[in-house]
Amino acid sequence: MKYKQLGRTGLFVSEICLGAMTFGGGADGGRWKAIGALDQGETDAVVGGALAAGVNFIDTADVYSFGQSERLLGQSLKNLGVRRQDVVIATKAYGEMSAAPNDRGASRGHVLDSVRGSLDRLQIDHIDLYQIHGNDTVTPIDETLRALDDLVREGVVRYIGVSNWAAWKIAKALGISTAKNYARFETLQAYYSIAGRDLERDLVPMLTEEQLGLMVWSPLAGGLLSGKFGPDSAAPNDARRASFDFPPVDKDRAWACIAAMREVGAAHGVSVARVALAWLLAKPQVMSVIIGAKTLEQLNDNLAATTLSLSAEQLTRLDAVSAMTPEYPGWMFAMQGGSRIPKPFEQKV
Repeated sequence: MKYKQLGRTGLFVSEICLGAMTFGGGADGGRWKAIGALDQGETDAVVGGALAAGVNFIDTADVYSFGQSERLLGQSLKNLGVRRQDVVIATKAYGEMSAAPNDRGASRGHVLDSVRGSLDRLQIDHIDLYQIHGNDTVTPIDETLRALDDLVREGVVRYIGVSNWAAWKIAKALGISTAKNYARFETLQAYYSIAGRDLERDLVPMLTEEQLGLMVWSPLAGGLLSGKFGPDSAAPNDARRASFDFPPVDKDRAWACIAAMREVGAAHGVSVARVALAWLLAKPQVMSVIIGAKTLEQLNDNLAATTLSLSAEQLTRLDAVSAMTPEYPGWMFAMQGGSRIPKPFEQKV
């Protein structure tokens, strides 16, 4: 297991992050059950297996099974006797937690209320990485940042991050944080997969420039890249996409990626899923890839991606089959950018 810096900070996290969205969905019976319904014993097994493999980074959210994911994770760490300093816990706030009008969003009130609930459910006194889970179109950025900064100064939150924001908004937030001496976002949690490379257009250049760490959610495109799916096969009944077809994916493009990954996987004797994860882990902009598991078998296969080294030729092939259609102004940047690189000076005799 490799460990990488959390953004610009001195904290190091494993390149594989255990996602806790599969914990506890059985109590809900709806969307969360389709994603995962691990009980306490099953949660303990998955958490224990991940920690034993060197994972020190676990991500959850208050909205996952409406708090049940955080409860099961917190109790699991107690049951397994994990020292608090040996695990980096990330959670998120923003999602709709009830029908009440203020029990959602990134307002100061909701952020301050939410962090207390998460601390209680997780049975901890501080959160290592506290993230805003979505784009609030109502609350001013300043209001959200001030609330997060207060939590950092209070010590109940150590670092802050954001998820599912546009590049321009993150850049604006970083500017506000610098101007007002607030704690700044250190991470972005975003969707990224070989079948969905959209964030490379604007988000990746911004992350690189500002030194934010990228946490990848849904690296297998909601299970579509697990190897269970193909253009001529129906979704397995136990697969998440059979009842929750998310995130949106260009299926034709995905099938081409899967076909190429099957061949690469066959050459290494590994699963399609492992190839998809190894492709992401090879990207320099990726800090940590979040994996969610329903079984120990699935967990172990995903963890094994850290030992899969794809050749330069294989990476080039996978990059080519998954390449995005050029869009403006990207294609103009590529055309004009070379003129700023001086050519070697040639002295004529």
